Amino acid sequence: MAELKLMKGNEAIAEAAIRAGVDAYFGYPITPQSEVIEYLMSEQPEHRTGMVVLQAESEVAAINMVYGAAGTGKKVMTSSSSPGISLKQEGISYLAGAELPAVILNVVRGGPGLGTIQPSQADYFQSVKGGGHGDYRLYVLAPASVQEMADFVDDAFEMAFKYKTPVLILSDGLIGQMMEKVLLKDQKARLTDKELQERHGDWATFGRVGGRERNIITSLDLQSEKMENRVHRLMAKYKRMEEEDLRFEKIKCDDADYLIVAYGSSARIAQKTVDLARAKGHKVGLLRPITLFPYPKKELMEMTKQVKGILSVELNMGQMVEDIRLAVEHKVPVEHFGRTGGIIHTPEEILKALEEKIIKG
Repeated sequence: MAELKLMKGNEAIAEAAIRAGVDAYFGYPITPQSEVIEYLMSEQPEHRTGMVVLQAESEVAAINMVYGAAGTGKKVMTSSSSPGISLKQEGISYLAGAELPAVILNVVRGGPGLGTIQPSQADYFQSVKGGGHGDYRLYVLAPASVQEMADFVDDAFEMAFKYKTPVLILSDGLIGQMMEKVLLKDQKARLTDKELQERHGDWATFGRVGGRERNIITSLDLQSEKMENRVHRLMAKYKRMEEEDLRFEKIKCDDADYLIVAYGSSARIAQKTVDLARAKGHKVGLLRPITLFPYPKKELMEMTKQVKGILSVELNMGQMVEDIRLAVEHKVPVEHFGRTGGIIHTPEEILKALEEKIIKG
């Protein structure tokens, strides 16, 4: 049954996965997301729902286990943090190329290299541009609260199976480690093998059930024309995502003269900046992308008819700001403000940057 609990973001997403009827989780511990696998191990969901939880020998092994399980039509997921996600990139590219549904959580930490275990948003480029080799994208959800960490599990699997694609939940160490009240959904039953065959029999691998022909899953096409057709099919899928499943939130934008664009934990902080700015007489609004791909390009272009400038607020040295500039086609000034090294910006710092870089007076 539904339940209200005080939980860390990492714990909430793990419990939500159990309640979503996930069939299997394959992962490997890395700070600041280790609580995901720790919580799953402690809850022993194999006794609650039959869910398999396995610590693989490495991140590379974990993502390839996801590949194999996803090929059977099961609901499978993995989680890691930045260096671990880098190790998974080849497997993620295989999942995208083979058109397999899976959910991947990245609780981002600072880099490059081993960097720091503190929060960061410096994996934006990796997340929204594909990350691995080849022409592909991920559907990317960016939670801004512990509640959304939990809610986005169901949303991610819905998109994964709708488009037969890996879906990324892009969080960070701040949201993963913070504690908030979260309303957990009712327990969903895992699908039976018969139900899986009825739903996914046209593509998933069940052997020759009932004498049917075997499905063969691969991302390999040695004939150039077939490979090109595969890539065009992927591109058509991504265009459909942009048309049907774009998500964003606008806060106090109706009368805004200036706009802040931020996602995830930065959006939480920037929301307070909006209040501080309006208290000083600056009409400031916040546009929060909930999906980072697809990205709210049309909405940003529409806002250029109204606002005098845009500030991109990120926990990095400037990544999403490039997509904002592309979206608005230089119709208004676009500047960036960010902190890095694990330092989290304050609402007051953002307001000062907004005044100095955009309002200028």
